[in-house]
Amino acid sequence: MKKKVAIIGSGIAGLTAANLLKSNPNFDVTVYEKETILSLDEGYGIQLAPNSISILNKIGFSNLDKNDLFNPSNLNFYSSDNKKICDLNLSNLNSNKAKYTTLKRSILIEFLKSSLFKNNIRFGKEVQKIKKIKEKLLINFKDNTNDLVDYLIVSDGVFSKTKSLIENENIKPSYNGSIAIRTILKPSQEFNYDKNNISLVMLKKAHIVIYPINKKDELNLVCIVRQKLSSRINLNELIKKEIISQNKNLENLFRSQLNYWPIYVTKKPSKSIYENLFYIGDAFYTFPPTMAQGASQSIEAAYELFNLLSQEKNKFQSTYYEKRLAKTKLINSRSRLNYYSFHLSNPLLIKARNITLKKITKSKRFLNSYLRNIYQQI
Repeated sequence: MKKKVAIIGSGIAGLTAANLLKSNPNFDVTVYEKETILSLDEGYGIQLAPNSISILNKIGFSNLDKNDLFNPSNLNFYSSDNKKICDLNLSNLNSNKAKYTTLKRSILIEFLKSSLFKNNIRFGKEVQKIKKIKEKLLINFKDNTNDLVDYLIVSDGVFSKTKSLIENENIKPSYNGSIAIRTILKPSQEFNYDKNNISLVMLKKAHIVIYPINKKDELNLVCIVRQKLSSRINLNELIKKEIISQNKNLENLFRSQLNYWPIYVTKKPSKSIYENLFYIGDAFYTFPPTMAQGASQSIEAAYELFNLLSQEKNKFQSTYYEKRLAKTKLINSRSRLNYYSFHLSNPLLIKARNITLKKITKSKRFLNSYLRNIYQQI
C-alpha cells in the first residue's frame, strides 16, 4: 500500500520534495498551499551550487531552456572603489553534469510546479490543527477538510505558522540587522563589472552582489546593507547615505525599480516532536544570505529526506535531523564569517582581508576545506 505524504508549502523545498517523492511509486504525495495561486512573477535571481544541480538533474532540470540559465565561471571580488581584488574560479567546483548555475527564482518554481500533476497541489489550504492518531497524523484545514497521512513535511518558510501550531508556541525568527535591496539590471544600464560572472563589491557595513541570470543580458542585483528595523525606510536616502557616499559610480546600479526585504534568520534548527514529521528549507533553518546556499540547502534537504523515506526504516527522525544539523552548523558559521568580512569598516582590517582573499582564492587547500565540503554533490 502506498504511503501518504503531505507537504505544507509550495516553495523550493516543498516542490523539490514533491517531485522526488512522485518519482517513487510507493508514495502518494500532495502539496498543500495556503495561497489560492502559486505566484510566478518575474522575481529575482538565485544561485544554485553543484550540490543542488546534481539533485535537480534527477527530476529533469537539465532539459530546461539553456537561454533561461547562466553558468558563471568566476566570483570576482571588488573593493569599494571598484578595484578588483581577486577572483575565485567556481569551475573548479563543477562536474561535467552539474555546474554552478544562476537563474530567476520564478523559472525554477515553474519547472518544479510543471513537473507535478494537478492533483499533486491543492491551493487555499491553511493548516488549522495537527493531531497524532496512532502511527499517522491528521491534518485539519481551515476550510473544514482534513487529510490523514503517514508522513508530514513542513516547508512553509521562515515564518512557518505550521511549526508554531505543532510546537504549541509562537515561534518567530530574528531580524539579523540588515535588509536586502533587490533589482534586475537591464542590458541598457551602464555597468562597470564583468557581465558574465558574479561580482561581489565589499563596502563599509554593506555589500553588493551582481550576476547574470540568463542569456538575455539580464543581471540580478542584491545589496545587503546594515539597517535598524523600521516600518518606514526611505530607500533612496538609505542608498545615498550608505552606498553611493562610498562610491558615486555605484549610483547607476540603483536606477531600476527597487524592492527591499528585512532579513530574518532562525534562532536554532527545528527538530520535530513526531517521528513522522519533518521540517525542511527555511522552516528547518534560515541562513544569513552570505554563502548563497539557501536554495541549494532546501533542495539538498529534500533529497536527503526522500532517500530516508524511501528506505522505509523506522525512527529516522534523528538520522535526518543530525545530518541536517551538521551541515547547517557548517554553513551558518561560514555565512556569519562572510557577513562580518564583507562589511568591514576598519582600514587595517580591510587591507588584511584583501591580502588574505588574494591568497586563499588560489589555494586548493582552501577550496577543499572551505567550499568543497559544502558544494560537493550527494
